[in-house]
Amino acid sequence: MLQPELKLRRDKIRYLMAQQGIDAALIACNVNLLYTYGQIVSGYLYLPLHSPALLFVKRPNNLTGEYVFPIRKPEQMVDLLKENGLPMPAKLMLEGGELAYADYIRLAAIFPEAEVVNGTSIIREARSIKTPMEIELFRRSGIMHAKAYSKIPEVYRPGMTDCELSIEVERLMRRQGCLGIFRVFGQSMEIFMGSVLAGDNAAAPSPYDFALGGEGMDPSLPGGMNGTSLKEGYSVMVDIAGNFYGYMCDMSRVFSIGKLSDEAYAAHQVCLEVQEKIASVARPGVVCEDLYNIAVDVVAKAGFADKFMGVSQQARFVGHGIGLEINEAPVLAPRMKQELEPGMVFALEPKIVLPGTGPLGIENSWVVTENGIEKLTVCNEEIIKL
Repeated sequence: MLQPELKLRRDKIRYLMAQQGIDAALIACNVNLLYTYGQIVSGYLYLPLHSPALLFVKRPNNLTGEYVFPIRKPEQMVDLLKENGLPMPAKLMLEGGELAYADYIRLAAIFPEAEVVNGTSIIREARSIKTPMEIELFRRSGIMHAKAYSKIPEVYRPGMTDCELSIEVERLMRRQGCLGIFRVFGQSMEIFMGSVLAGDNAAAPSPYDFALGGEGMDPSLPGGMNGTSLKEGYSVMVDIAGNFYGYMCDMSRVFSIGKLSDEAYAAHQVCLEVQEKIASVARPGVVCEDLYNIAVDVVAKAGFADKFMGVSQQARFVGHGIGLEINEAPVLAPRMKQELEPGMVFALEPKIVLPGTGPLGIENSWVVTENGIEKLTVCNEEIIKL
């Protein structure tokens, strides 16, 4: 990755560090290393407030450069910092919200004189405002994501299960260039490439904090498809993530097995109205909670409040930030007072579940511009009959 891009990203973190009097950050988690170094390594990026970043790397062993230092264990970093004329930090930032407890304690012990603070929120705040290069990668991802989705009707065969359809959609995505891995923030969040939900499985509660749940194929991964046969009158929601450059582009589309009820088409139209209404008012300075309330108001007036974002277990958000992980800031949810800012990228996903039919609705990825928001995932948004 180009050094000016990496410097821009690091300086965003430094700016927030300076506001809290933090002298240095020690970055060890994969996603944050990808953000600040441009690739994932087994090692640590030491980010001083006023000096170039240093990479201490265990693996791979073929990295070289002026600021790259091979190590076997993290304790070696102190001597290497001293050899390079860097003072020990008085206040050090670690990824307290992501590191395992044992790793956090070990790294903190290397700097016994330092005040150690949790910097996860700082890094996530910096990552929430995308650089122009990141936004361009999202645009490219959106194009490839849409190309794969446009071919879904070609791979459907009568008699399929949701699992069999998911396999074919995953294959389309991989052939289009999707990397496959689906990164999420938080130890309790797991998923494969995304989900395909059909019929009443869309209403099945899940422990994961996604818009809709699904029973899953096994208790070891209780979310998403569950082997439902795709029958006449069922709706099918495809929500497979578009990770083409490390960024989690998010898009859902609804298909039908035969014709659906009039209520189903009406519910889908309500979700499109939510999207249109939010897209018309979202711009820098708008509060995330207000956008959520707009969605709830539109759905309630249409009579679908009890089926919005689930049935017995309803998700309390209508959108979420995306980036190197699928659940970044901002979040369009109650009590979220954060304001939209230019460069934020988020997924907007108003969804309704009708018992006996399945999921309806829409999900697209959007970037906040200076004057509004721009859709990044552009393809047919109507219910497509299979």
